[in-house]
Amino acid sequence: MNSSNTLPDVVFDHPDFVVINKPVGVPMHDSENGIVVRAKHGLGLPSLYLCHRLDTVTSGCLLLAKHAEAAAELSGLFATRQIQKFYLAFLANKPAKKQGTISGDMKNRRRGQHILLKSKNNPAVTQFFSHYIESVGRIAVVKPLTGKTHQIRVAMKSIGAPIHGDTLYGASPADRVSLHAHSLFFEYKKETVSVAAPPTEGSLFTAKPCQNWLSAQSQMTRLPWPEYKFPRVKAPEDASHG
Repeated sequence: MNSSNTLPDVVFDHPDFVVINKPVGVPMHDSENGIVVRAKHGLGLPSLYLCHRLDTVTSGCLLLAKHAEAAAELSGLFATRQIQKFYLAFLANKPAKKQGTISGDMKNRRRGQHILLKSKNNPAVTQFFSHYIESVGRIAVVKPLTGKTHQIRVAMKSIGAPIHGDTLYGASPADRVSLHAHSLFFEYKKETVSVAAPPTEGSLFTAKPCQNWLSAQSQMTRLPWPEYKFPRVKAPEDASHG
């Protein structure tokens, strides 16, 4: 099956927004095959607005606003870290640590790569727990606290465990990059929104042991995620003269 030719499944429909299960291989920005164009036509909606982004190689929960007012509000929730995001990632190697927080500034490198720096002026912050699934491999439940480009892929690479199939960051080729945006949890206009999209592509994600493990997991918000305090940013001076 060519994922780019499939229409995305709706996993949550709200009067102001929709959450779809984005297929692997569909880009964010493309006038003919981009996810917004495909979703708008496939769902018969007059307009849709991106509020956050997923890499082309990543599948899973993508929230799209149905009108500009909702887009502004939801984008603000993402920007102020009020929307919790949870990912699943199969790892190519055993990580240097089984759980923890990875933080550091990110820098563009050659060939579209990014690297993690030791400085933390505007850090990418990624938290994770890993678990070994017998006969399948090591999977990580990942909670990015920020939304930098390639953030999770770079974070896992930095602890010696690039994501399975992610050749850009040193893993061997596979049927897909095994990174899936599993769930979102947030408050919207005093309504609690909790939505999950099961992974449906890739031999590791669809393997029976993985499916059994995933079905046995409780809500990912309940994992003992460590508290992280971001560096305080000095507020800009008031430039008004009135």
